[in-house]
Amino acid sequence: MKSVLSLLLLSLLGTAAFTSTKDFDTVKVEGGMISGTLNQDGDVHIFRGIPFAAPPVGDLRWKAPQPVKPWSGVRKCDAFCASPMQGTPNPFGPWSAEFLIPKEPISEDCLYLNVWSGAKSVGEKRPVLVWIYGGGFGSGGTACPIYDGEATAKKGIIFVSANYRVGPFGFFAHPELTKESGKQASGNYGLMDQVAALQWVKKNIAQFGGDPNNVTIAGQSAGSMSVNCMVATPLAKGLFKKAIAESGASFANPHPTLQQGEEAGLKMAQALGASSLAELRAKPAEEIMKKAQGRGPIIDGYVLPESIPAIFAAGKENDVILLTGWNEDEGMSFGPKKTADEYRKQIQQQYGANAEQFLKYYPGNTDAEAASSQMKISRDMIFGAQNYTWANIASGQGKPVYVYRFTRKVPATGDYAHYGAFHTGEVAYAYDNLKFIDHTLRPLEPTDAELARNMSAYFANFIKTGNPNGKGLSQWPSYSAKDKHIMVFGDKTAAAPMADSPALDFLFSTISKR
Repeated sequence: MKSVLSLLLLSLLGTAAFTSTKDFDTVKVEGGMISGTLNQDGDVHIFRGIPFAAPPVGDLRWKAPQPVKPWSGVRKCDAFCASPMQGTPNPFGPWSAEFLIPKEPISEDCLYLNVWSGAKSVGEKRPVLVWIYGGGFGSGGTACPIYDGEATAKKGIIFVSANYRVGPFGFFAHPELTKESGKQASGNYGLMDQVAALQWVKKNIAQFGGDPNNVTIAGQSAGSMSVNCMVATPLAKGLFKKAIAESGASFANPHPTLQQGEEAGLKMAQALGASSLAELRAKPAEEIMKKAQGRGPIIDGYVLPESIPAIFAAGKENDVILLTGWNEDEGMSFGPKKTADEYRKQIQQQYGANAEQFLKYYPGNTDAEAASSQMKISRDMIFGAQNYTWANIASGQGKPVYVYRFTRKVPATGDYAHYGAFHTGEVAYAYDNLKFIDHTLRPLEPTDAELARNMSAYFANFIKTGNPNGKGLSQWPSYSAKDKHIMVFGDKTAAAPMADSPALDFLFSTISKR
């Protein structure tokens, strides 16, 4: 009898273990059943290319994302879908191939997402991260190697990345589009894609062992600006609780209005020789790409009812816990640097009575000092002052806020060597993806591995609990507009006061008045 009971117990245990792994062999989502793959270690289920909306092609070009088209049988989701329509990716500046999408496929049919899950059963309710990529709203996609979700999934988090339309396919306003929308709005199709992906997560992520009530959105550059938009838009209310914003927000320079967007759309239609919306939708995507200029979000009265500064000033934004920051050397260089004399003359012309104070924070007594200041001004105008302002607003409302500065000069050779702590450089560290870095171009050191371990642990803790601190990590103090303590991720990881906050205060006050 005892042996029979033992065999029965072993059989039940075997069945339980078998069931836990079989839970994710096929998964039911909106549209039908899907299958994925297992990582090499056998502990993370990966689903690539899950449709979350109908293909936005033909008559669905420049329309809000529509419900996914159901399929029969089990759909294989074992490869990334096409990246959104954009130009061919080629390495430039500090960005080598691992920071870019694959050269193919690229298509308008791009509304798919990816899930990495280390859950053993559907009932685990693991915290969820939804990643929103950058690319200036004109490029980017989920298939960039540094956006891989396996390492984050191994930390007990369900990692989701979703494509959204970019360029003239994602951000294009036109009077006819406004009229047909039923919302008296047009232009923000890329943002609506992001909302649709978040709605998909809310409805489906439990099937992968995720908790739909513990979602964090995260993004970098235009992805961070998108996070800012998701926090601002009423369409995303209740879809997430925490936000990670890396180098990007929109507080100093509000987005264009619907009228301005429509005027730009009419000019684009004219350049394409199209006299109606039907003719525009009939144009090949490649022709539109050749003649259209990149666009970003607009204040359309629907997705963004008002400017982001106005939404936050009125306290109408979605309630989130915020982790935000930016990089030391992510200033963008546009054309040759001005000499010291040229630089000081330009500052005096632009800032008049404020020029002396401006030059105190961004000096230009020598050509080298002027060149450095020009890069710092670019960094702070485009990124620093934006995320700094968001941190101050959120902390002023009594919300938990954590701020970082990434200062590690990423090791590099040749033309890549002088970029330092460049724009996007922190992403592979924050999500523990240094294995995807091209080590022939960037000979990483033990310091980099330690930094990635620490930074990704802080980020994972925040995603799980809303607090980045945890066992074995030095204390990351919460940020307040009064003491302005931040975490510095550099050659060493340590908390410190934000030394350049007076410069950021001054810069924001001047550019917001212009």
